Amino acid sequence: MNLGGTTWQVSKEGDSEVIAATVPGSIHTDLLAAKKIPDPYFGDNERKVQWVGEAAWTYRRSFDVSADLLAREHLLLRCEGLDTLATLRINGTEIGKTENMFRTYEFDVKKLLKPGANTIEVSFDSVLPYIRAKDKERHLPTWDLSGTAYIRKEPCNFGWDWGPRLITCGIWKNIALIAYDTARINDVLISQDHATSGKVGLNISVDANAKEGVPLTYKATVSLDGVEVGVSSGILQEGKGDAKITITHPKLWWPVGMGNHPLYTVKVELLDGQGRLLDTKTSRIGLRVMKVHQKTADSPMYLEVNGVKFFAKGANWIPADNFPNRIPKGRLRRYVEDAAACNMNTLRFWGGGHYEEDELLDACDELGVCLWIDFKFACSSYPAFDDAFLDNVRLEVRDNLKRLGSHPSIAVLCGNNEVMMLRDKEWSARKMGENDYYKLFRDVIGGEAKKAAPQIDYVTGSPDCGDDHFWKVWHGGAPFEAYRTAHGFMSEFGFQSFPDPKTVAAFTEPADRNSVYSGMILYHERSPNNAPLRFDTVREGIDKIMKMIVLNFREPKDFESTIWLSQINQGYGIKLGAESWRREMPRSMGCVYWQYNDIWPSISWSSVDYFGRWKALQYMAARFYGPLLVSGVEDVKEGKVDLYVTSDRMSGCNGKVAWSVTDVTGKPIKSGSGEVEIAAHSSRRVQSIGLKDEIRQWGANNLIVWMTLDVDGKRESENMVTFVHPKELELMDPKLSADIEERQGKFVVTLKAEHPALWSWLDVDGVDARCSDNFMHVTKEKPVSITISPAQPMSKEAFAKALRIRSLFDTYSSNAPGKNLGGRAVAR
Repeated sequence: MNLGGTTWQVSKEGDSEVIAATVPGSIHTDLLAAKKIPDPYFGDNERKVQWVGEAAWTYRRSFDVSADLLAREHLLLRCEGLDTLATLRINGTEIGKTENMFRTYEFDVKKLLKPGANTIEVSFDSVLPYIRAKDKERHLPTWDLSGTAYIRKEPCNFGWDWGPRLITCGIWKNIALIAYDTARINDVLISQDHATSGKVGLNISVDANAKEGVPLTYKATVSLDGVEVGVSSGILQEGKGDAKITITHPKLWWPVGMGNHPLYTVKVELLDGQGRLLDTKTSRIGLRVMKVHQKTADSPMYLEVNGVKFFAKGANWIPADNFPNRIPKGRLRRYVEDAAACNMNTLRFWGGGHYEEDELLDACDELGVCLWIDFKFACSSYPAFDDAFLDNVRLEVRDNLKRLGSHPSIAVLCGNNEVMMLRDKEWSARKMGENDYYKLFRDVIGGEAKKAAPQIDYVTGSPDCGDDHFWKVWHGGAPFEAYRTAHGFMSEFGFQSFPDPKTVAAFTEPADRNSVYSGMILYHERSPNNAPLRFDTVREGIDKIMKMIVLNFREPKDFESTIWLSQINQGYGIKLGAESWRREMPRSMGCVYWQYNDIWPSISWSSVDYFGRWKALQYMAARFYGPLLVSGVEDVKEGKVDLYVTSDRMSGCNGKVAWSVTDVTGKPIKSGSGEVEIAAHSSRRVQSIGLKDEIRQWGANNLIVWMTLDVDGKRESENMVTFVHPKELELMDPKLSADIEERQGKFVVTLKAEHPALWSWLDVDGVDARCSDNFMHVTKEKPVSITISPAQPMSKEAFAKALRIRSLFDTYSSNAPGKNLGGRAVAR
């Protein structure tokens, strides 16, 4: 019996006012709906709602219980997510307390319920007095808010260097009455045996809470696309049994780009001695063997699936909202679809968030996106000296792996994020003792993971396992070229940019958009996170963006140009690193940039902003993560460009590499081509282009080297390099123009240029729109066609009027203004 819905009420401790509440939900979204607080994402309203996290709140509702329900042998209250310090009462009687946002709690309430009307109250204490008291007893070294490591609550709730401090409480997941007779299924653990070629053996372990002496049987059925492929049944002994099913001609699950992602359905039925159905549990699995190989002296860390070593391409995931209950249905799937569309095969679920929703993991299973999942420990030491804390963590791991463990997309389970950086031999004012570190992350979490998900490889932490968090560029001030000096499995690196101008408008007033140093712009940039709730005076993060822009590009001419140029700059840098690591595989075997998404509208490292709008980096990632990649390494001193071809394909192929050199006006200078053999999962240098004479004659700042890779007559990759930073190129006005053709509510825009138009992009004034590509290079010889899907119906005349086309040339203060096409677009 689901107890969620809109019939709840909530009140603040000591306050008689009662407002309507929704479950699942959070106190902030309930107060927003009641118009009791302003939007905490707008301006600096975050400051105005800090009192919410300091207060205690009580949720209550009445509900009717039927006599039939009460007649059941067992009647439990099941709470799948209580945030966080909760006291529960049924009909005024306390039934228990909770202390972990991530656990599932069940309470026997049969004796407290009555036929007809009943009441439930869930009172939430503020976590702040608790953590302050614990921190006063013993301070734990942390980069987070002091004391938060004592509470099992989403770490980024307390603020991070990309998100606000909004300390939530509430019934954030499902809450229900569970009634049953005789027995129910506690858990089903499915293991796979791939030792025999052409067969996969499944062992389906069933665990039920059976009464002694009560006969129970089970039936396990495996199906694919609705067709039964295996069945087994048997008798449970003391509530336990193992079904063994062999699948012949198995269809293996592969990551995106490597094969298909078939999902088998495993259905387990629990029956009594007379064959009556008592309970059912259904899981979806993929038949695959996934391995993580940790770093050794001879090899970087790498992932392997079904015996095939592959390069991990992707980004880091953070929570999509501070308030998960208000994420629109379908939004999480769209994020995964966008990742797969950009050739990402890996997402890392970072350790400072929460254990993600089923919708997100289901989409990863279906679309072949592999997951690295951190347990929710990040950037702090933890009280592993406290046995009660360890017991709480054990139950947290069990609960979450019971829900998550069967997902085939999970490639790695990881104990924590960056706690090793706060680890030393012994405890000190700045470090966690290594004995307690390993007790928590190797013995407790690792031990529970091995029992609950034995076929998912576990590592103690990141970058514990030999992956790399490379932050010398953003935090250290190094240029983007520093990425070429790092090697291995890059699981964190990144650079910030502004989001789409529409997104900036969503958290600012018009007056705030006169300068990137206005108070509200500064307020929504959080790195470094060292001035709690006074970010409107901290310039460091915006300074880093601006300094890197003018290191690589020229001074932007105005506020909006700064926004767009910051995105081009971000993509330019991440591309440099990604291509470098892909070129040198197997010396490097992973590129997972920081970060994929945003938790609120902000200036951050993301490639997709809070509203799902793609930044330039996301479009560029689709190209630099392509299954086949041609790339170049420039060397002005040697006067050459080395061309590389990189393949993530499962089989070899033959291709043709072509290259040309032009001046900045597009005038041809030199060209060449050649056939290449491309091995599967490989990268190699295929040609070195000598250009010493051309550099001497034309100047390094006047040359652009273009390259393409075709396979079977199809363009698979194209790229461009220069010998100097883009700011040193004396670009001409490209004289961009566009033809527009309407096709069933979408518009195909063909961009043309008289001279090279570097990083050309399209935008539709006042309307959200999805582009099939963006931020690409257009030349006179190579027009580019892009399909644009507006979020709302538009006539071709209205679309042409709203369409804006710009390139790098239009962002510079010394060049012509950006063009609103108006009559220059040809609608046909």
